[in-house]
Amino acid sequence: MRTSFRILVVFSFLALLRPSSLIAQKELARSLRISSAKAVYFDNQTGTDAVGDSARAELKKWGKFQIVPDRKHADLVFLLSADPYNGGNILMSGGQTGTIDSRGHVEEDPVPRYGPQAHTRYAYLTVIDARSGEKLWGAEHVWGELVTGFNSVGVRLIKDLEKQTKK
Repeated sequence: MRTSFRILVVFSFLALLRPSSLIAQKELARSLRISSAKAVYFDNQTGTDAVGDSARAELKKWGKFQIVPDRKHADLVFLLSADPYNGGNILMSGGQTGTIDSRGHVEEDPVPRYGPQAHTRYAYLTVIDARSGEKLWGAEHVWGELVTGFNSVGVRLIKDLEKQTKK
């Protein structure tokens, strides 16, 4: 009886955590830095041109931001990737770890730390302040299933950001 009560308390607590993180993401999407930005640099690091091209097209269709070809002229960086943004730390497709500086130069760690491969593939959209490198907003979505569309994951993430910035 005591064990089942403890399990109920733990699950109740965990259920409360999820909505608060969703609220925090919505608040971040409505941040002043995102709403006041004019120019964005779109960085497709998914390794799949079709995913990046469709996401870029959706961003153009939205029309809120001017997409600039140089990161130096951007207010925000929209990073579409197959790995979560770690504030300058990266995990390459083979599992090799490394860092990336503000100029975009990648340096592999001298001693690799290979991690386990995930069974489910996700895509991540991260909105980053171009000047400070601070993460302003981020979301993830399952990638490549028949129901979700094989190359539509970037479009869905852009639409998520658009919906959250309008509320």
